[in-house]
Amino acid sequence: MQQVPVSLWTLVAGIVVTAISIWIGQNHTLMPVQASLQAPLVDGFFNVMFTIAIALFLVVEGTIVVFLIQFRRRPGDDTDGVPIEGNLPLEVFWTAIPTVIVLLLGIYSVDVFNRMGGFDPAGHPHSAAHVAHTPGSALAATLSDTSQATIAPTIGIGASPQTLDKPADLVVDVKGIQYAWLFNYPDSGITSGELHIPVGADVQLNLSAQDVIHSFWVPNFRLKQDALPGIPTELRFVATKPGTYPVVCAELCGGYHGSMRTQVIVHTPEDYKTWRTENQIAQKENLNQVVAVNPADLSTSEFLAPHTHDMGISAATLESVVIGQK
Repeated sequence: MQQVPVSLWTLVAGIVVTAISIWIGQNHTLMPVQASLQAPLVDGFFNVMFTIAIALFLVVEGTIVVFLIQFRRRPGDDTDGVPIEGNLPLEVFWTAIPTVIVLLLGIYSVDVFNRMGGFDPAGHPHSAAHVAHTPGSALAATLSDTSQATIAPTIGIGASPQTLDKPADLVVDVKGIQYAWLFNYPDSGITSGELHIPVGADVQLNLSAQDVIHSFWVPNFRLKQDALPGIPTELRFVATKPGTYPVVCAELCGGYHGSMRTQVIVHTPEDYKTWRTENQIAQKENLNQVVAVNPADLSTSEFLAPHTHDMGISAATLESVVIGQK
């Protein structure tokens, strides 16, 4: 019986490994549902890396298994193995191939980062004083330093090449505190403990942190950006699927880091208008109730207490914010 050439076995193994790797790399269920315009870009890059990883795993582990069987010690064979000293072509091969793969992945990742807007995180500045004078935003003004203008973010994910030099449809100021996220809408004066946005809108988040480093992460959007004390950062994206998605702090920020969670609610344009109108009315009523009482007679925590429910934070968290500002 004629022996099958090693080269033919290698070719067959290469075809099988390639087919398995591509199928697994494109049909896995490791990622959550895509819900932003940026998500397919990240998933495409992840799928390529995962495909390569599967191929390398099969080649390395498959070679080990074949060698364990092919070159096992036979019964009664007590001789030494054949001495082998280096193989320059093989060493060049297994060094060159990973080098080329890493370089190509690096170029691909830079392209994805650019298409997501990572090369142009130029924000649109607005002053905290402007927010303070927006109707219904007394709480936002209290939680910010009205004596200083907000610096335009220069770090983060900004406008994509398609939206370059175009203002965002919706700007939201996001502040991370131990242990909650606060969302302020400068155009309407709404302050909330959840992020509400319309589907299809170009949204710009101006991120900041009051105490320590936090990280704003929405897994379904495939986006994550640090919120840094004293250094404004930006996150710009377009949501593509209505629904409710978790927002997680991905940076260890203290003892209750694990509970620093909220959600982003993506509305249809009609539902977003309804939410905005209802919250403007509700917060205006709350503001009128606060104004009816002499603020000089109230402590800061008492003044802010009516807003804790709208913000989605506890009274204890609010008290820690007030103490931190003293």
